[in-house]
Amino acid sequence: MKNKRSQYTQEFKDHAVQLAKEFKSPTKIGKQLGINESNIRKWIKERDQDVELKAMSPEASMDELQRLRRENAELKKVNHILKAAAAVFFQDQFK
Repeated sequence: MKNKRSQYTQEFKDHAVQLAKEFKSPTKIGKQLGINESNIRKWIKERDQDVELKAMSPEASMDELQRLRRENAELKKVNHILKAAAAVFFQDQFK
């Protein structure tokens, strides 16, 4: 039997986050609303990230995007090198 996942409206999530921030207790609010506190913590984190992104100026957003693209390119290079090294070690193991 499949578990049925609960779908919460954005309004409900916003209300839960507001209550949790106001009373500083996601655990209590979760129990009162009948939901898991981890959901409330996740919603708080998402809301904080949204607020942070909206607060950024367009220039800061572009700088952040460029920084992330450079970081992504560097990580792709490192990943490629590690895959190649793993292949070499794997081949040596069977000689």
